Amino acid sequence: MPVSRWKWIVLVVVAVLGLTTGGVAWAYPSVAATACPGCYGLHAAAPGIYLEKGADPAHALSTVSAATRLVESFYGRRRSSPRILICTTPTCYTSIGGGREKGIAVLNQAVMLSPEGLDPVIAAHELSHVELHARLSGEVPQWFDEGLAVVVSNDPRYLKPTGDRCLAEPSAPLPKSLPDWLRAASADPNTYAKAACQVSRWLTAHGGRDGVLRLIDALNAGQPFTTAADLP
Repeated sequence: MPVSRWKWIVLVVVAVLGLTTGGVAWAYPSVAATACPGCYGLHAAAPGIYLEKGADPAHALSTVSAATRLVESFYGRRRSSPRILICTTPTCYTSIGGGREKGIAVLNQAVMLSPEGLDPVIAAHELSHVELHARLSGEVPQWFDEGLAVVVSNDPRYLKPTGDRCLAEPSAPLPKSLPDWLRAASADPNTYAKAACQVSRWLTAHGGRDGVLRLIDALNAGQPFTTAADLP
């Protein structure tokens, strides 16, 4: 679940202005924790990977490695290198700004994983958001971003293993904005499966990864999403 580009810029500006007073740590702990993981009790287990004290580094690093392989198997060489913050207790995750989600991506800057998010599929989902946004200068609808992350992470909760992978058919237009997505996903647990269905069929019709890379190039060249994606 990514935080939008404009919000990240606003948060960074607020962080810079607020560092002298300490207000940012109270108002935007995810920004502060990304900037200073050690201030929140996280220590470096590897370059760019920070763990709550007492966590098993071998398990955490193995999870991140498996998640990275899933992203690389889709995109090839990664362009993103986010900081990854891993909590193994709810108290830690709350303290760095996490909520009820299992993990969250902050554009192409950071990934935060909750105790339930220390899983290759969940981590790959968030890393997929980061990779997409690291490559994009334009925007995609939230349903496409989320559906693509489900496909990249190969999440069995929302996709069949082979063939037409749809578990839930989209019956109406899917949410385009992050606020609308959050409302829809809270109301309907099949929202992720519907987005994954739509994206997986789009990928089949447009050449899989090559179609995504062409879409990214078209969006970066200024084309609107519906035109670049060849959607009605």
